[in-house]
Amino acid sequence: MLELQDICFSRDGKNILKNVNLKIDNNKMIVITGPNGSGKSTLAKIIMGIENPDSGKIIFDGKDITKFSITERAKIGIGFAFQQPVRFKGLTVRDLIEISAGDSIKVCDACDVLADVGLCAQEYLNREVNSGLSGGELKRIEIAMLAAKKSKLTIFDEPEAGIDLWSFNNLISVFEKMHDDIKGSIVIISHQERILNIADEIVLVTNGKIEKHGKREEILPQIFNKIKPCHKLENNKKCVEGGLN
Repeated sequence: MLELQDICFSRDGKNILKNVNLKIDNNKMIVITGPNGSGKSTLAKIIMGIENPDSGKIIFDGKDITKFSITERAKIGIGFAFQQPVRFKGLTVRDLIEISAGDSIKVCDACDVLADVGLCAQEYLNREVNSGLSGGELKRIEIAMLAAKKSKLTIFDEPEAGIDLWSFNNLISVFEKMHDDIKGSIVIISHQERILNIADEIVLVTNGKIEKHGKREEILPQIFNKIKPCHKLENNKKCVEGGLN
């Protein structure tokens, strides 16, 4: 489905991604993990077209999309969720779900995707997506939008960022349900152990390069052998000496 060929990216004289090669097959749950500053989020943005590589190619369904805009990539089946969701003054939650679905959506279907992320449709469906919503509410709405979009490839950039513990606990089941319902591939940028545990494959990025890529059961032990508890982090996060944090 997706292939990155020798992707390089630099900013302000710093090499952020260095000859990255990656293949993502159909109907896979992929988690990309690694230390802060290793290039994970940049890699996700390059796949979506938010950033443009200095060199290399991006192939999607056999087509070179390296020069495609964000809109063009969305049209061919790539969806993206930001770490900090965007607010849309003047648009309601229902408007955004319909836009994502690409067509008019039945109220019952819109209610279903909101229920999946723990939001009451009666309370939220006609609510404006503005500053009155919390970060956690925006995050859930964005996930509902992507569930309605049913993209071939959906990318989540650190979906656990800024959400409450209840929402995080339910993220796992939401991702699993999306994966089952859509039959597309999901790429999640994360270092949370519970998210790593639902991956089909794990990609470990360090210093702008892919250090490891393989099945979860092969990669997780190699990662966790380095992990120690990090008491300064909240919500039982983990850190790796000189690595994940």
